Amino acid sequence: MIPRFKQIVLIFLFLFATNIYPENNNKKNDHVIHGYIIDAESKHPISYANVLLFSSETKKQTSGIATNDDGYFELNGIGPGVYFMEIHFIGYKIKQVEDIEITEENDLFDMGEIIIQPDLLSTDNIEVLGQRSPITYQIDKKIINVDEQITATSGTAVEILENVPSVTVDIEGNVSLRGSSNFTVLIDGRPTILEANDILQQISAASIDNIEIITNPSAKFNPEGTTGIINLVMKKNKQLGFHGLVEGNGGYRNRYGGQAILNYKSGKYQLTMDAGYGQRARYGDEREENITTQENVSSFRNSEGTSDREGDRFRVRGELGIQLSPADFLSFGGNFQDRERRRIANINFSEWTDLAPEKINTASNTFRSRGGDEYSVYASYDHKFNESGHLIRAEAQYESGDSKESTNTELLDNNFAIVNGIKTTEDGPDEEFQAKLDYTLPLNKDTKFEAGYQNELDLSDELTGYSTYNPTSGRYELHDEFSNHVKSQRNEHALYSLFASKIGQLGYQFGFRAEYTDRKIELVETTNTFTLNRWDYFPSIHSSYKFANGHQVMASYTRRIDRPRGWYLEPFETWFDAFNVRVGNPDIIPEYIDSYEAGYQAALGKTVLSTEFYYRINHNKIERLRSVYDETVTLHTTENVGTDYSSGTELMVNFDPVKDWNVNLLGNLYNYRIEGAIFEEAFSRESFNWNVRFNNRFKLWESAQLQLNMNYNSASVSSQSEREGFFYTHLALKQEFFNKTLSATLQIRDMFGTANYEHTSKGTDFYTYRLYEREFPEITLNVRYFINRQQNKKDRNRGGGDGEDFNGGEEF
Repeated sequence: MIPRFKQIVLIFLFLFATNIYPENNNKKNDHVIHGYIIDAESKHPISYANVLLFSSETKKQTSGIATNDDGYFELNGIGPGVYFMEIHFIGYKIKQVEDIEITEENDLFDMGEIIIQPDLLSTDNIEVLGQRSPITYQIDKKIINVDEQITATSGTAVEILENVPSVTVDIEGNVSLRGSSNFTVLIDGRPTILEANDILQQISAASIDNIEIITNPSAKFNPEGTTGIINLVMKKNKQLGFHGLVEGNGGYRNRYGGQAILNYKSGKYQLTMDAGYGQRARYGDEREENITTQENVSSFRNSEGTSDREGDRFRVRGELGIQLSPADFLSFGGNFQDRERRRIANINFSEWTDLAPEKINTASNTFRSRGGDEYSVYASYDHKFNESGHLIRAEAQYESGDSKESTNTELLDNNFAIVNGIKTTEDGPDEEFQAKLDYTLPLNKDTKFEAGYQNELDLSDELTGYSTYNPTSGRYELHDEFSNHVKSQRNEHALYSLFASKIGQLGYQFGFRAEYTDRKIELVETTNTFTLNRWDYFPSIHSSYKFANGHQVMASYTRRIDRPRGWYLEPFETWFDAFNVRVGNPDIIPEYIDSYEAGYQAALGKTVLSTEFYYRINHNKIERLRSVYDETVTLHTTENVGTDYSSGTELMVNFDPVKDWNVNLLGNLYNYRIEGAIFEEAFSRESFNWNVRFNNRFKLWESAQLQLNMNYNSASVSSQSEREGFFYTHLALKQEFFNKTLSATLQIRDMFGTANYEHTSKGTDFYTYRLYEREFPEITLNVRYFINRQQNKKDRNRGGGDGEDFNGGEEF
């Protein structure tokens, strides 16, 4: 598999490299054209924009290059003559600059700042749609423009990610990045104590400006997570004055919410306030078939019934930025959120064994709740030594959360009397402190050195409880032998450095990161402790080659880590319902990941092509394993089972088939293989996985658009299980009123009820099949009102912008 993959990559790059050089220019070339490419909305420089130079006389391309990280370009070897320039970048309109006259006298032609506008999906003499491209591809990351995902307007970050390449979302809202659920979620570049999937399901789409997906980050970033980083960039207004939005949404069956975002900016101060509440519910039916074998006797348990999920969240966020001087900027802020997710299941069971074939019918009621409150405060300070990029940045953050989880399962006989009841609880506070110091020193216009220090301290104090129902007393009684008190501490220190430069058109960056981990887990009742002290090292290499006509290729390597934490390390039994018990393993070691990527980006007329190849090796693969604990009870444990391999490609095509119809076709195809040993028995499993996003936007009339998204995710395997493929279709209609001050969006999700979850797990002594069919369709109406939007437009037009009102958060 590895040689074949490498051959495909080399052949692909060779074919493009041998066909994209422009015609040679025989004139004496000793002049230079240079400048900067700037985003019209944020005023930030645009990295990797393609700058193409054409002869005004022959209309043939004579030179080209891609901008560097600072948006800077320099075209060398230009002969005297008259030229015109085109700037291409995915998600932006093509910018053309005419009448660039190079004479013998002007050796250096300074273009200054060239402002480019967001893509309005327009052609000559066609009225524009007035929207940004839904996904912008840069050479090192993808940027999802949230406001363009109108099928997710009333949802959370999870609903947005359903329409994104690299990402798979199952019907229960669990997110995977390139086939793995082990990734890092940041908010404006800062980590959070919440689990990745929890935070994605809690933050409203209305609060997010864009989402950055970085699959191969450099040594500057925390290497935690198998497949990279998902960074949520929150909305912050960049225009002077007071602006904001207020929205409300509602649907049938406990689906409603509201959001308000207010911004004020003066010459020195910038204030953002954001508050919102949302309640979501998902109803469905489930069916299970279970077979367990113990001492050559098989036990059977079939079940079916309703399984409903509900949740609510409240979140408030605030941030104040102060421009202390032209060289100094201070910002600080915080957020608070209270959340709860619930599962209510009413299931009918039928049980029998080989020795007792007569079926015993029972029923169960299960109520599971998970939630708590969490708050954080943070501050950052930036000092610029000069305007060439020499700067230092310091950040600090404190976060605290109080998590509460409880599950109550009751088995009922035919008379609805409780014959068995189990109640489990898991409570405890978590605290996290982070500090970071980053220093950047440009050595010349193409070379810079970066270095920094990062510290993260995590503290956890967890109490677990286990109680059973006593039919005689009619009460639940606590069992101390299954109740535990665990304290854990993890302290990580990291140092990193980066060196970036270029030789001709070859840009390169070398990075190295060293991390020291000090971890301690204490079982309070037994006084047993488990400690870990270890150094880990993480190199990174990034390179790109820019051809003369703006085409470029990229290659990178990074080493990453996925550290076990939480219950994965707890060496005691914890029951989470009547049929499942888990035991952690303090001896499991971290996963180490070698990640390779190669990318190609080109401007082909008005179309920009972007594709990526990736290959990932995951050593010491950690898997949740299942086995038989007792008759109808399943034991869940964690082990390092072996090594897995993923290799694949991502493709994107964006085009307009006809006037007012835009198609965004996204695909991710990869081969997955895992091999190793489970309970000392060798295994090897493999699957070819693929997912396709077929997203369509139609302009119906001046103030209305329709969006139709169709997604398919293929079947996939793990060490003990297999998930079947699933397909879903979402539709949204957006109508704007009063010169775009008010908008209404009607969303219909899973129109045809095809987003079902079908899963099979099996081992030497068990078999489980599960089917979950959720209620469909989900219909929601969202109404959004913009405050001072017209004034915002005037300010933006004076500045040459043409985008949406809100622009992204801190640079990341």
